[in-house]
Amino acid sequence: MESHLDIRNTIIIGSGPAGYTAALYASRADLSPLLIEGQEPGGQLTTTTDVENFPGFPEGVLGPELMSRMKQQAARFGTEYLTTTVTSVDLKKRPFHVKCENGKEFLAKTLIISTGASAKYLGLPHEAELIGRGVSACATCDGFFYRDKIVHVVGGGDTAMEEASFLTKFAKKVFIIHRRENLRASKTMQQRAFDNPKIEFIWNTETTEILFDDSGVTGIKVKNTQTGETEERQTDGFFLGIGHSPNTAFLGGQIETDNHGFIKTKAPHPDTNVEGVFACGDVQDSYYRQAISAAGSGCMAAMQAEKFIESNKRDS
Repeated sequence: MESHLDIRNTIIIGSGPAGYTAALYASRADLSPLLIEGQEPGGQLTTTTDVENFPGFPEGVLGPELMSRMKQQAARFGTEYLTTTVTSVDLKKRPFHVKCENGKEFLAKTLIISTGASAKYLGLPHEAELIGRGVSACATCDGFFYRDKIVHVVGGGDTAMEEASFLTKFAKKVFIIHRRENLRASKTMQQRAFDNPKIEFIWNTETTEILFDDSGVTGIKVKNTQTGETEERQTDGFFLGIGHSPNTAFLGGQIETDNHGFIKTKAPHPDTNVEGVFACGDVQDSYYRQAISAAGSGCMAAMQAEKFIESNKRDS
């Protein structure tokens, strides 16, 4: 059956800044890439309202508009798009075999994985619809909008401490809500938070509800895990600091990852442990997770894919 399948130079799995930039560079290199967009075409930025830290947009730009422009730019040079999800890949031999949810199958000389990482949420009622309207999982992205305001951060690990510390640059008060009385964060990160006069901890507490009106988030309901006592707290922003999950299940463990599931690349290059497979964006970056760094890594992945194809032409 495989001999009848369409063989592509490069298949990019996942969209967003990394995938679209990889597509732009791959298409300009005449690789005629196929980009399979996934469940959320455009990635996490499609749920972000104002993006003010992407170079070239002095007045800021809406997240969905930025992704739309990137997609159009890559399409201009010949990128083909497929709106479906990759369900599995076979990386045991080249060309690689890619199966999609819509039943389509392809072979690829190279693969670029840019499936991103999904922020972990609590699953509270109205949480998803309030993303960008007071609910956030990225202080670096959204902290600027909370100057002189009150915010709450949920979590007890390094992510929560980092988010809270960053938010103190803007907010007048940052509360950290933790369901226990001991933090999982590293001692250094804990001490940094304890020493910050703008940060206050709310121990043994869980958030049960987000309060909002037409303007967005106005407060939260919390419950003490020991006494069961509940209270309402006023807040302008509700930040989730409970980490991210890389979208790698479809790989079936065929690519080396770290302890948290993020793909390992051979820094500073985007190569994975499988020759001809490259990773870019948040799926391999648990640290920066920014649109601009994702875009840069997408550029590198496409350039490596082009070099790999050229070197294999010479060797064959």
